[in-house]
Amino acid sequence: MIGIIMFVVALLMLLVGFPVAFTFGGVALIFGVFAEGPDMFAFMPFRIQSIMENTVLMAVPLFIFMGIVLQKTQLAEQLLESMGKLFGGVRGGLAISTVLVGALLAASTGVVGASVVAMGLISLPVMLKYKYDKSLACGTICASGTLGQIIPPSIILIILGDVLGIPVGDLFKAAVGPGLILIGVYVVYILIYSFVKPESAPALPLDEDVASKREQYIKALKAIIPPLALILIVLGSIFAGIATPTESSALGGVGAIILAALYRQFSWKMVLDSATETVKVTAMVFAILLGATAFSMAFTYTGGDYIVEEVLSDLPGGATGFLILSMIAILILGFFIDFVEISFIIVPILAPVADALGIAPLWFAILIAMNLQTSFLTPPFGFSLFYLKGVAPPSVKTMDIYKGVMPFIIMQVAVVISILVFPGFYGLA
Repeated sequence: MIGIIMFVVALLMLLVGFPVAFTFGGVALIFGVFAEGPDMFAFMPFRIQSIMENTVLMAVPLFIFMGIVLQKTQLAEQLLESMGKLFGGVRGGLAISTVLVGALLAASTGVVGASVVAMGLISLPVMLKYKYDKSLACGTICASGTLGQIIPPSIILIILGDVLGIPVGDLFKAAVGPGLILIGVYVVYILIYSFVKPESAPALPLDEDVASKREQYIKALKAIIPPLALILIVLGSIFAGIATPTESSALGGVGAIILAALYRQFSWKMVLDSATETVKVTAMVFAILLGATAFSMAFTYTGGDYIVEEVLSDLPGGATGFLILSMIAILILGFFIDFVEISFIIVPILAPVADALGIAPLWFAILIAMNLQTSFLTPPFGFSLFYLKGVAPPSVKTMDIYKGVMPFIIMQVAVVISILVFPGFYGLA
């Protein structure tokens, strides 16, 4: 039972507020030495070297760099302004444009914090100005910003590909369908909401600064085409088999620099700042990975994995019962801990059981990825909620944000259930 006690202690320390990487590493060291002695960690340097030489994980810093560079080109601002004017004449048009821009930013940057902050700064004041319901506005921005977790190129898909041993290109292809379904569900919800409560999502007056609708379309296309071209190049090169995800991530980094030059935002200071932020984020991810590796080693050596596998394998309902319980567990854990910790700690525990029960790895991975996206929205520690609250005007209260995200959480859970019940519809059976 040492492994189970170790797991509980680690979760309690995370809830208290200890740093994630040091919590996992420290707990593993204490319990590992107590159970097996210091020799347990003799192979730890080799595991660290293996992580550092993993070419799949090289895509993580490169995609992060691409996203940060695009954030600094004011891409989000131009997209939001153009799309807002394009769809503003429709009830709920501003909210719909926010969802569509969120999807484009997800596919071109994949950085949730950057997307939520950009849309919070640009879209939220406009929606409030035109008397949009605060909860609808906040929920739309938070949910749209998290689309980067399921729409490729997604950092979480790269991590899951490495953890589960699935080609990242296959994961990217498999995630496109669920991502588009989720976007469609959001848009339908906004249309229904604005039809039932027209005063909560009014149409915008026509843009007086633009002479014709034709000019509005041209302006919108100028804002949409460059990031769309980058998306097609990065994902197209993977789907066509021309480049690996690692190679395409490098291509994306170069493409982001070219876009920065096109938008006249290029400077060596911008490149240095982007590189510095990339190093910080990457260091955080890999520090957690190293701590999780030590934790996983200690957990396995103390027999915790056998206990978990035995319990989960004997669940009523077989594979279906296991999938339901694991999805509920991941959803609940997402209320308190980050998707990176769940990917590196929880998923490796569940993966052998899923394999033993004959569950398709691709189906299992997409279910986890969609489920983990919800962790960005769930109170009290959903990161999107904090990002938006940090840039929202004082009139927007925390409760407005919490109320706003609840329908979107329900929609995400509904899509997870649909993937669980109808995997063939998504091509995952």
